[in-house]
Amino acid sequence: MRTDGHRRSDNFEDRGRGSGGGMGGGGLPGGMLFAILRRIGLRGILIVAVLGGIVWFGFPQFRAPILQLLGIGGGGEVAQGEGNVCDTEAEACDFSRTVLASTEDVWRTQFSQGRLPSYGVQPGAYVDPTLVVFQGGVSTEGCGNASSDVGPFYCPADRKLYIDPGFYDVMESRLRAPGDFAQAYVIAHEVAHHVQNLIGATRRQVQGDSQNQTSVRVELQADCLAGVWGHSARSTLAIDEADLREALNAAHAIGDDSLGHTDERSFTHGTSAQRMRWFRRGFDSGDARQCDTFGVSYQQL
Repeated sequence: MRTDGHRRSDNFEDRGRGSGGGMGGGGLPGGMLFAILRRIGLRGILIVAVLGGIVWFGFPQFRAPILQLLGIGGGGEVAQGEGNVCDTEAEACDFSRTVLASTEDVWRTQFSQGRLPSYGVQPGAYVDPTLVVFQGGVSTEGCGNASSDVGPFYCPADRKLYIDPGFYDVMESRLRAPGDFAQAYVIAHEVAHHVQNLIGATRRQVQGDSQNQTSVRVELQADCLAGVWGHSARSTLAIDEADLREALNAAHAIGDDSLGHTDERSFTHGTSAQRMRWFRRGFDSGDARQCDTFGVSYQQL
């Protein structure tokens, strides 16, 4: 994968180094949460990230208390610290802006051509999301406050995706998912949640599905849509088979079963095999209409 010489998106905010978890009343202190997650390791971090996805996409009625318990939500503001993130993470910031610009080009084309799953919504032209980089903690406009411990996430209320560039180090050292295209996959997956928000997929329900099953459909579709971006960007970013293996390795690492879950009823993101399969489906086809995880039975995912 090559990003040198390519356009960098201007839909970018550097929120600096925040004070931590943004406690607004009753949540775990940011330092305590970090200490707990560091003690329980990678699995703890990813479980928190999974819970965040469930809250935003599956359990809006429990959003406030769960976010508050995790130290993510609350009434208080997260103070911005001194200095910008990109002062010390210049390479990661440039990379993230370049990948974001590529997703903008791809999804503007996909929307203009109408090559999208249909959920009864006329999305019109693609509206670019904003990428926010932060360290420590950050305030969102509608999704509460978050600490870096939750990992990358998308907030549908403000149409922004949030990433602490330090997560890229976590991917390499703890997830064992190194590589620039693995990092690009993370960005493309969060952008895919934005696409889902625009086309109405996040409000889709399949009769008989549990909340967790709906969450799995949402996450697997986001993997597939990330693959669609990868397919479309292959020539411009010189994406090759080694890059594809990096993304598939990352998808495998964050499957529910790889994280140690054994009860399928508790799955919220899909198995490693499912995540790899749906990413590959999007990557091979380049057609977002092939990513309709709501159009098949749960057993066929």
